[in-house]
Amino acid sequence: MTIHLINCFTCNARFPSRLQTGTLCLLIEADDGLILVDTGPGLHDYAKIPPILRMFQIATKVPLDIEETAKRQVVRLGFRPEDVRHIVLTHMHFDHCGGLPDFPDATIHVHEDEYRAFLGRPRRWTDLAYVRRHIAHDPRFVFYSECGDEWSGLPAIPLPLSNEMWMIPLFGHSRGHCGVAISTTSGWLFHVADAAPLGLEEEMPTWLTTLVLGPHTPRLSQFKAEHPEIRLTTSHMLLDFFTHRTVAELFGPAQSP
Repeated sequence: MTIHLINCFTCNARFPSRLQTGTLCLLIEADDGLILVDTGPGLHDYAKIPPILRMFQIATKVPLDIEETAKRQVVRLGFRPEDVRHIVLTHMHFDHCGGLPDFPDATIHVHEDEYRAFLGRPRRWTDLAYVRRHIAHDPRFVFYSECGDEWSGLPAIPLPLSNEMWMIPLFGHSRGHCGVAISTTSGWLFHVADAAPLGLEEEMPTWLTTLVLGPHTPRLSQFKAEHPEIRLTTSHMLLDFFTHRTVAELFGPAQSP
């Protein structure tokens, strides 16, 4: 199984300027077709920029390169957009699900609390990152909720896909935010999405991390230290990260526990 690491949205901080990041989406060549974990913004977001993206342009340096859209990158990798059969969403903020209309035939997997937050009235400022038109094409959804299972000691929900994957509830950044754990040929990959800035903790004060990302950074930092055999990624990685094209290229053989 090949997992491609694609940057679907470059967003650079104005201060500190060294924080130049891309938005990590995972394109998985699975046994029954392609699986995309998050989409980044979509083609329509470039044609008609939503207000939240306008705010990002003011607060950060956003190149807005349409070639970063997941659809364009899927094609450049030699696939057809319709080859993407499943999309697993960590959450439904614009920079994670804006590309849904570019894959209208895909089945969308998301926690039911996240979907309700997407459709409901805003309760906190991060809810402003929901853009309702991203599901105007009426995609096919599969919803999940807690079921009492565990993965590596964390509450987890199994995904009914051909390759073993788990949805890990990590609520905080949004009301239904989840990480995704993926079994690969070289061990487990745990994508914590926007639950923690792993590797960048020193760049952000604790109060800001908690305000923006939620309460999980200490727990996930400890999990990373206790499980060297599990590879962890986050949604907003430094641009240097994307010089690696696949999980195998980035990580190589898994470490022993």
